[in-house]
Parts: sequence; structure tokens; C-alpha cells
Amino acid sequence: MRKLFVQNIQIANKKEKADLVIKNANIVNVFSHEITEGDIAIANGKIVGIGEYEGKEEYDVQGKYVCPGFIDAHVHIESSMIVPSEFAKVVLPHGVTTVITDPHEIANVCGVEGIQFMIDASEGIPLDVFIMLPSCVPATEFENAGATILAEDLAPLFAHPRVLGLAEVMDFPAVLHTKEEMMNKLLLAHEHGGMIDGHAAGLTVEELNVYRTAGIRTDHECVTAEELVERVRRGMHVIVREGSVAKNLDALLQGVNERNARYCMFGTDDKHLDDLYEDGSINYHVRETIKYGLHPITAIQMATINAAECYGLKGKGAIAPGFDADLLILDDLESVSISKVYKSGMCVAESGNIAINIENTHMNESIMNTVHVHDISKEQLQIRMNDTNEAHVIGIIPNNLVTEHLVEQVEVENGYFIPSLEKDQLKMAVVERHKLTGNIGLGIVKGLNMRSGAIAATVAHDSHNIVVAGTNDNDMLVAIQAMKNIQGGIVVVNNGELLAVSSLPIGGLMSTKTSKEVYEEIMKLNKALQTIRQDDSFNAFLTLSFLSLPVIPKLKLTDKGLFNVETFNHINVACKEAAVMN
Repeated sequence: MRKLFVQNIQIANKKEKADLVIKNANIVNVFSHEITEGDIAIANGKIVGIGEYEGKEEYDVQGKYVCPGFIDAHVHIESSMIVPSEFAKVVLPHGVTTVITDPHEIANVCGVEGIQFMIDASEGIPLDVFIMLPSCVPATEFENAGATILAEDLAPLFAHPRVLGLAEVMDFPAVLHTKEEMMNKLLLAHEHGGMIDGHAAGLTVEELNVYRTAGIRTDHECVTAEELVERVRRGMHVIVREGSVAKNLDALLQGVNERNARYCMFGTDDKHLDDLYEDGSINYHVRETIKYGLHPITAIQMATINAAECYGLKGKGAIAPGFDADLLILDDLESVSISKVYKSGMCVAESGNIAINIENTHMNESIMNTVHVHDISKEQLQIRMNDTNEAHVIGIIPNNLVTEHLVEQVEVENGYFIPSLEKDQLKMAVVERHKLTGNIGLGIVKGLNMRSGAIAATVAHDSHNIVVAGTNDNDMLVAIQAMKNIQGGIVVVNNGELLAVSSLPIGGLMSTKTSKEVYEEIMKLNKALQTIRQDDSFNAFLTLSFLSLPVIPKLKLTDKGLFNVETFNHINVACKEAAVMN
């Protein structure tokens, strides 16, 4: 440490040659909001000088723009369905050199062991992975997850150097009512000087006051420009999200301006592997923000220094002496066309391809074989309507995590709901798969536009039980059984036949295969889905996976039944009080 420290000072003082000098660069300065010309001297993974330098190796970029590596301020790596080492291979070519991840997906299945797996699996890879410790496992008391994590379970993990604080606090009522366990977690984070992330979906201005008083400093659940402005006014940092389901970039950019942009940053939250391959990651946010009309340097600040300063990532997010040599060589500033990616002074990606070998993660048996389900009969999937045909229906809003709470006339036969293709009313079930409780929550969903068959997955936020939707009971049963047979994943079923399968044996969330292999499986799933569905304007698999998340309005389904997020209680599917669910 001392030797490298002294050597870097000597190189900065031009007494020795740098390891690498990037010559004749147009440098994006995120501090002064300007472009400056010069060389960038790099030694021992650090930037040691800006100006005129000589290096053992020199790379003349001939006036190309050089900006800091991008930071994803909020991501659940598990949503890509690949392990961290494979995730690095996908996002590095898109310019992402640092991510801040909340491993609450695997934590909801495997508890602290799941968090530890993600810490271990991201160690030593050429992507900086910082951890926010899950605050709400399970997300609420109204569902069964695979684990319950208390403050005392999290306490030892705060000692890890890559742990930054407490992840998104989803259980707002627990904060509002100062519930003991939530207070324990918040105070634990404060005691360790950690960040606390928010999840302020649908909160009023008065409720934001409660959030901020608790020390919660960020939010990624804004869906309108007005919400963004209100959060910034209260000193919160807003993570502008653009994922595979929640696409809030266009709406939120209407609230971003040169005065408040330094309080805004970018995050993908949950982004599917096919979208990462095809659209990119944070580079997509930057490119679209520039297209919208914000200054390119402002967009780059939102992708770099803003997140670094918010989360206290020293040495990240800028091109300046003493900072990590995480750099992007851009062919063009406005299109954000990346020709090379440097991580700690080493070229890790070039022309959209990974340029180094990254060792795959060693698997731990404790996070495998996590699907435990009794055999299920058709009778267990029946929704009793009794003497009414009026029901509470989950209404899908395309590309949005929020759902509508619909009350509609439904088809009823012999006192039970039957799906209607004409009305686009399908049956949905959430099957508990962690503790063999036998719980099956039943509901009606509108908006999937399926003509036949069923789809199912063990990716079902946040408790990750089995979620299935279909046009008929037989195909739903086949899909549920397939989840048990493959120990988690995603399937498409039609006429009793498995049309496509992606196995996710790591907690029922991630694959043991390469990113390319998983991408090919997703393509097969999408192709199979097209044969049974009329609409491809939104991702049906990811949309289904969020219909079981009871912390985002308005109506969701858990293994315990239909859940009204606005009143925070379970309700019957049938509108009359006399009706019950089987």
C-alpha cells in the first residue's frame, strides 16, 4: 500500500512514466461541467494526472471523448437471471463499471446465506459491486417468504467493506407506526454510518416527511415529474429508473433541470437479460436523456458522480487525480457510442464485446433446490363466487409496476369463476414454495392478452413463490408441476405441453449457465409466448413477476390471497362479503 502510494505520487510528479497514458483526450469534467483537452495518466489502477504525460504504454484517442465509468445506483442483479460474474460480462461493454445492488431477491429465498452468496460471488470480478442490505425480508407480513431477516442477522454484515447501508425500505407502515424491528434496522444503519434507501411508492408529501425524518435518503419509485420535484425539495436523491417493467425515464425527465439534476441519478432496478443485451444498461439512460434535451455532461453526471457522491464512493465517478481509472472512450458524445471500457486502468471491453476472461462463480448447494411444493389438484385452483358475478380484478398497466384495482363482471359457472378470453380475464395463482404450507392465493388478472395456455415462474417479487396465470386449469397445473421438477425457472405451457423452459436452480432465480445460453433460452420463451399471446408491447414474464409484490399499488396477489395495497389488507375476490376463496 505505502509503496504504491509513494510511486503514484512520483508518477504524478513526472519522475516516473505512468503505466498507461490516454493521449489527446477530450475529457468530460463532471465537476466543472466542461470539456477539457489533455492526457490522462494512469498508474496502479488510479488516475495520477491530467495534462501532458509519458507512459510505458500510450493510447492516442485522437480527440475522442473520455468520461467516467457509469454507475447503476439501484439494481437487483438476480433479475438478470445470471450470477454476478456473468452479469459483469454483460454490463461492462455497456460502460457500467460500478453497481449498487440490493440482493433482496435471493435473500427472500435463502436468507442471510443468499446475501453472503452474492457478496462472495461478486468478489474479485472486474465490476465494483456494492451491497445494500435488504431491509424487508419478507416485504410484508402478508405473504410467506423463504426467510425472515432481523436486524441482528444484518449486524455482522455491516463490517464488510462493500456494504454501504440498508436497502429500500418498502414497509412504510412499519416506519410510520415506529414498529420495533423496523426501528432496530434503521438505527443499525445509522450506527454504522450507512446509507438508507427508500421505496416511496405513492407516498404523500406528509408521508415523505416521515421518511426523511427516519433518515431515508433516496427513492427509485417516482413515476411522475411532480413526485421527483417533491422528493428533491426534501433533500432526497432520486434514482431515475428505467427497467424492463418500470419505465419511468420519459416521465421523470420532465422534472429534471440544470438546478436539480445533481440530486438525480440512474438505476435499472429490475432489468431482464434480453433487454440488457438489446438496449443496454445505464448507457441507455444517458443516451435517452441527451435525446430528451438535457446537456450531455448533465446526463453523464447523473450516471457517474451523482451516485458516487450520494453513496460516498470515494474515488468513483470522475476523471481526476486520485480517482479510480474507470473510464469510457466514446466515439461520439451524444450517441454515447462506447469504443473501449477501462476498469482500474485495464481495458475490459472493446466495441461492445468483453475483452477479458472472467471466472465463473462457485455454486453453494445451500442456495439450490429451493422449490418445495405438495402435489396440487384442480380443485385447489377454484375461485368460489357464490351468488355474485362481480369481482375484484388485477388490472395490468403496461410497463408499470402499479396495477389498477378493477371491479368487473366475470364469467361464473356452477358458482366458480371461469376465465374469459373475450374479456381478457385470466386466472392467476401464487403457490407458496418455501415451507410446504400448502398456501395458494387465487385471483383474476386482466391485461395479459393470452389466447390459450399458461405461463409460470418462481421469479415472483419479492417472496418468489410460484406465480402462474393461464386460460385453463390443466395448463396451470402442468406449469406448477414443471416448477417443482426443474427446481425453479420460467415456463410456457399450451395444451398440456411445455413449449419452452428456462431453468433457474439458484434460489429459483438465477441460472448456472452462461449469459449467452440464458439469453437463448429467453428468446425461446419469448417465441413460445407469441404462439399463445396477442400482445408483445410489454414483457409478460416480468409483468407477471411483479403482480405478487404487495408494496406497490394497487391490487396484488400473494400466497395468502388477494391484497389491497391501498388499505394494506387481504380482500375476497368476489365482491360480496359472503364470498370466500378456496
